[in-house]
Amino acid sequence: MAFSSFFKPIVTSCLLIFLLAIGLTIANAQLSTNFYSKSCPNLFSAVKPVVQSAINNEKRMGASLVRLFFHDCFVNGCDGSVLLDDTSSFTGEKTANPNRNSARGFDVIDNIKSAVEKACPGVVSCADIVAIAARDSAVILGGPSWDVKLGRRDARTTSLSAANNGIPPPTSNLNQLISRFSALGLSTRDLVALTGSHTIGQARCTSFRTRIYNETNIDSSFARTRRSNCPSTSGTGDNNLAPLDLQTPTSFDNNYFKNLLNQRGLLHSDQQLFNGGSTDSIVRTYSNGQSTFFSDFVAGMIKMGDISPLTGSQGEIRKNCRRAN
Repeated sequence: MAFSSFFKPIVTSCLLIFLLAIGLTIANAQLSTNFYSKSCPNLFSAVKPVVQSAINNEKRMGASLVRLFFHDCFVNGCDGSVLLDDTSSFTGEKTANPNRNSARGFDVIDNIKSAVEKACPGVVSCADIVAIAARDSAVILGGPSWDVKLGRRDARTTSLSAANNGIPPPTSNLNQLISRFSALGLSTRDLVALTGSHTIGQARCTSFRTRIYNETNIDSSFARTRRSNCPSTSGTGDNNLAPLDLQTPTSFDNNYFKNLLNQRGLLHSDQQLFNGGSTDSIVRTYSNGQSTFFSDFVAGMIKMGDISPLTGSQGEIRKNCRRAN
């Protein structure tokens, strides 16, 4: 009994130290800007030329790669799940309503993955590649740069329903947008700044048809211009494209917000940001100051990149971004 009584507090103390060490390990399994500095020092120089080449071939691709990051992070966190093809055990996110015939850039991610694998095999996750490609795309098109936090791991599965419910549709009103962003830890200011990524890219007729034919808070000449390439009849010209930013659709600037002031937001959800509501003042601020927009956009992208990442021993490092190992 004396022996047992003597060792009991020692064992208890050791157990507490062990549990504390595990807790510290988990706490330290966070994202960092230098995560691959030793394991893949040439990571960024492997990624950017592939992104640059893709944008040289098609300017729109830059916007598509930024959007891919959004659509990944808004569904169960930034885990590369949007890249997964369907399998016999699950239906992936690619056929979800926000992504079907719309999400693109998967081939570019494949090409980046190949380049990165040559530089450092089995080290860098597809989730991190999506994050870096989004940053590089913004920069190449004239936008701000930032140090991307890394260390995410890849999901082994995904959810069609989570994608359908997690990504705000273009029909969203302001309260719905604020609510969805808030649920992910993103503020109303983050919402406006991040939606400013619509300064680049294009949308399909199906996404803005109702707005240009039925809504009143829209500039009449702008509506006429858009109707010329988007027939009112559903099923006709559904995939015809129009720029989200009428003036500079391939330049990352603050013209998107200037368009909103003039009721030239292409999507219903765009114009909701300047429609007599709580975000009007933020839109005005960004329309008057590109540097403020850039600064807030960077802050928002970093915050969005922090949404529920898989770290440490969670998930995996996929060999092929389209399927689990």
